[in-house]
Amino acid sequence: MPEYTKSESMEWARETLRGQWSTLMTPFTPDDDIDEEGLRRNIRHVKDLGVRGAGCTWGMGEFWTLTQDERMRVYDIVSDEAGETWPIGAHVSHTSMKDMLDLAEHAERTGFDLLIVAAPYFVTKLETQVIEWVRTLADSTNLAIMYYNSPQFGLVMSSNGLGEICDIPNVVGVKEASFNQDLSVETHLKIGDRAIISTPDEWIFHKGKELGFEQQVMFANTSDWRFDTPENNHYVSFIEKVMQGNLDEDYYAQHIAPIKAVSDKWWQYTVKKMGGALPASMCKYWGELMGMAGGHVRMPLTDLTDQEKEDLAKDISSARSL
Repeated sequence: MPEYTKSESMEWARETLRGQWSTLMTPFTPDDDIDEEGLRRNIRHVKDLGVRGAGCTWGMGEFWTLTQDERMRVYDIVSDEAGETWPIGAHVSHTSMKDMLDLAEHAERTGFDLLIVAAPYFVTKLETQVIEWVRTLADSTNLAIMYYNSPQFGLVMSSNGLGEICDIPNVVGVKEASFNQDLSVETHLKIGDRAIISTPDEWIFHKGKELGFEQQVMFANTSDWRFDTPENNHYVSFIEKVMQGNLDEDYYAQHIAPIKAVSDKWWQYTVKKMGGALPASMCKYWGELMGMAGGHVRMPLTDLTDQEKEDLAKDISSARSL
């Protein structure tokens, strides 16, 4: 159980949601079951990179392909491996209010520290619907909540709408992943003084330095386990430097920029190939190249072809040798 009361959720978040937070894949076996041992191994690997915390069943966790029982089983595994000292977040987005509340209750009972929720995709067209949806979740749980603003859910909230969501007492902030830089900056400037706003890409640090705001957490991306090893955790180290007020551009250029260029190339390629969907197939194979368990993606996504895998591996190898 979290070590804070509902009324203390913002204070807890200000202290705990810092540095690099990771997002975990859901690895599958060849028989299309959850690869429990692979997931446990992945969690241990990610912890060894020095990240501050992690979330599961998020976009890269392919939550939309998981049954309700599978989502809860992933919660159980992640909570067990995390122990009591590594903060963890559970993605509970759903089109069913009852199922979302059941997921939240299971996450809270299992020992999660935080929930993340997005718009209930498919029928949600109005910001007022999203605000009341999140309010219902917040009323039903003692956990802190981060809202996930992403076009993957069919509705991108405006900065004003995000401000209303952050007025809900135990909503502590926003993962602003709209891919709209103007909206991200506007959200930081409008509500960053009263909520934790996190844009999951490094460009936000340069913009913050220019405009006078600071992002306290990278919440959350896959860059740690795709770019780093426990022996050379340059991405996590860079994020930690930024959190200490040191935007070390030389360190970034030397240790991160080459592999980031490969990531941007393949991220854009795979998103375009899949018509705008998140590139889970690319990230899963990249994770395998780093020694992690991945496996296939479930339909309707498709895996990279053998040629794409070969080309990606060559690009990664070239960048890592620089």
